[in-house]
Amino acid sequence: MDIAALSTAMAQNKLMTDVSIAVLDMAMDTFEEQAGCIAEMMEVPSDPSLGQNFEAYF
Repeated sequence: MDIAALSTAMAQNKLMTDVSIAVLDMAMDTFEEQAGCIAEMMEVPSDPSLGQNFEAYF
């Protein structure tokens, strides 16, 4: 096997791996930010009196 071709293939493989890891890291950061926003939205009720009173009909 040609050493130069093997070296090029290994370098391309490493580059593809590094790019994939970087994209995955960016996606994880985005998901963590979205999860934080969702958790924050769940903590603050949109209407503080919601659920205080209810009507039951028999």
